[in-house]
Parts: sequence; C-alpha cells; structure tokens
Amino acid sequence: MRRSIKLAAVVLSGSLGMASLAACGAKSNDTTASAGASEGSLKVGMAYDIGGRGDQSFNDSAARGLDKAKADLGVAVTEADAKTGEAEADKETRLKNLVTAGYSPIIAVGFVYQDAVNKIAKENPNTKFAIIDSASDAQPTNVTSLTFSEQEGSYLAGVAAALKTKTKHIGFIGGVQTELIKKFEAGYKAGAKSITPDIAIETTYLTTPPDFSGFNSPDKGKEAAQGQLDKGADVIYTAAGSSGNGAIEAVANKAGALAIGVDSDQAAQPALAKYKNSILTSMVKNVDKAVFAYIESAKKGNVFTGVKNFDLKADGVSLATTGGKIDDIQGKLNDAATAIKSGATTVPTAP
Repeated sequence: MRRSIKLAAVVLSGSLGMASLAACGAKSNDTTASAGASEGSLKVGMAYDIGGRGDQSFNDSAARGLDKAKADLGVAVTEADAKTGEAEADKETRLKNLVTAGYSPIIAVGFVYQDAVNKIAKENPNTKFAIIDSASDAQPTNVTSLTFSEQEGSYLAGVAAALKTKTKHIGFIGGVQTELIKKFEAGYKAGAKSITPDIAIETTYLTTPPDFSGFNSPDKGKEAAQGQLDKGADVIYTAAGSSGNGAIEAVANKAGALAIGVDSDQAAQPALAKYKNSILTSMVKNVDKAVFAYIESAKKGNVFTGVKNFDLKADGVSLATTGGKIDDIQGKLNDAATAIKSGATTVPTAP
C-alpha cells in the first residue's frame, strides 16, 4: 500500500549538490541517470516512504512512474530513501537537500510527508512539490496532491473475496491504523457484504501512529495472517506495504487459502514469484500513472495544481488479472465496477 516512483542521480555540478544528496540518502548511478537526459532538462526528485524501491508494492509503483518519465520524457531524476522510525526533522532535511540540489518538482511518496512538505514548500515557493496519498487545507499553492479512491478498488477486492471464499470467512490486514488505510478496509468490507451480507471478516492492524513500522515489517504481516488463517479465514487482503509480503507467505503455506495483494500486481513481482499461485488478485493503485502524468504536466509547463484524484473511472485503481484466478467472476466484477462508475454504488471511506 502504500500508501505509495533506484533511480539514478544525475551528475550534479558542484560539491554542494553531491553532499546534499548523500546526506538525504539519495542513490547515485550516473550511467543510467544521465541516459536520455539533456543538459538543462527537468530535474525530478523523489523521496520514498519507508520500504523504498523494492517493497514489491506502493513505492515500487511510484518508482515505475519515475522510470517511465525518465525513459519517455528525458527528465533527470534522483531518489532519496526513508528509514523506519525516523524523526520529522529527517523528512524535512531530505526535502531540503533535494531543493538545494536543484530538483523541481520533488515528489514525496506517502502521507507521512505531509507536514514536512507543507513546511519546506512554504520556505521554497519557487520549487514545485507533489505528495502522494495526502491533501491538506494548509497546503501551499506550490504543492500538488496526487490522491486515489482506494475504497473503490478495495470494494472490488471484497467482491472477489466473497465470491472465492469457501468458508464465508475472510480477512483484512492494515499496516498502520490511519484514515488512509481505513479506506481500504471500508471498501473491502462493503464489497464483500454486497455479495454475502453475513460474511465473517477478521480485521488486524499491525501498528498505530506514530509507529509506522507496520508498513515495513513482513514478520508482523506473516504473524497477523497466520492468526486470521487459524481463525478460519481463507482469503486475506493486506494493505500494508512490504509487510504484505509476509502475509502472502503465510497464506501460501496454507492449502486452499488465497491472498489479495495491494498497490502493485504482486503476482507479477519477481520477489513474490514462488507465491503467485496463492495470490487471487491485487488491488492495484496506479501510482505509476499518477506520477508519470504529474511529471509530464511539469515537463509541458502546465503542472497539475491542487488535488488531482485518480478514481476507478480514471483507471486510478483496478484489480490485477495475472494468473487468471478471477476470470470466472469477471462478469460480476465488471457489474460492480460499472455501478461504482455510474454512481449507483457509493463506496464508504470509513469502516
């Protein structure tokens, strides 16, 4: 989930730029960074959420958008990683260093950056910022929010779970108990109950704020999933970043059980290949499309402003079909999606 675009840093002129990027955790690979980027091209910085590139989920989806922008638009890019348990000041420093190094726009991956983005953007009004999965009334005008209707995609995941469970007992695991992740929970439960009103649904959150390690703790995800399996759940949806990898592992070890992935098409992720036969589908949040669209708007000189939401109708969320496990229920999923798009079904955003 995550809420959640290793890229190469361009060769920076001057020691200040390199020192700043090193301090903020940026990765450097001059060979790939400079490829396709002309002198004076748009310089895009990305600050990842915890888990970073390689989480097989939220951050990886964002990274794909950045990769595509680099390849297709010729922009120069760099990335900066976050650390589990870091302080707010660390986020601010990461963003400041990207500003100092001349990056604009700067894309912050995840709602945990909201306060830091608001502060640094206000201090640097000539730098463009985007934040994924968050919007704030206090947001400066040089900040764009890229948001998604997670509840709509999760509703379809719930429909799929209810149609595939053999026990009328399913589960939901959230990484951190925040308003954002509650949208996933709310949609999933509503979708499942639209098919089977009396379905049993287990709910587990791995951590609560200010502890955000629930997005980067596969062991916690595995333990939570095992607990739900032991109670009888046979389809489990996990919205928890890389913690979901552990949940998928637990499900794969249980005969007949199925996992639902999140953010990326997790059945197609190389690191999860050995579990792909146990992944029913994934609720794909197309962060890559949002990131690419935002960078393209900046490249064209007409950058998105305010809040740009990507819903089911705009292909901002969808269900993955890798493995063909939902092919036999696609008609019912299409009907549910049509009802959402037309407004006949309003999906709740709170459980």
